Amino acid sequence: MRKPRDFDADLKALEDKARGLRTRKVRQLGELVIATGADTLTAEELAGALIVLSETKEAGKREAWAKRGTAFFHSRSRRNAPTTDRISDGAPTQPSGLQPASGRKGAT
Repeated sequence: MRKPRDFDADLKALEDKARGLRTRKVRQLGELVIATGADTLTAEELAGALIVLSETKEAGKREAWAKRGTAFFHSRSRRNAPTTDRISDGAPTQPSGLQPASGRKGAT
C-alpha cells in the first residue's frame, strides 16, 4: 500500500522556496540600484522614475534601455569577473528598465 503524501510538508517547502526567491530578488534589485548609482536618488525620485519607466510602452525606448542595460552588465562582468553572487545574465531582462533612473537614455 502506498504511503499517503504529506501535503502540509510539501506546501511548507514550496512557501520556503518562494520566500527565498523573493528575498534573492529584493537583494539583487538593491545591488542593481547601488551598482547603477541610483542609490544617490531620493526614494521619491527613484519611485517616480520607475513608474515612468514601467508605464512606457514605446518599443524603441525599451529596446534602447535593454541594449544599454546589456552593455552595463557586460562591462561590469569584465571588471568584476571574480565576484560570485553578482547579478547574472538572467537579471537584465527585468531590471534593465531601472537603468534610466541614473541618467540613462530615456529617463527624462
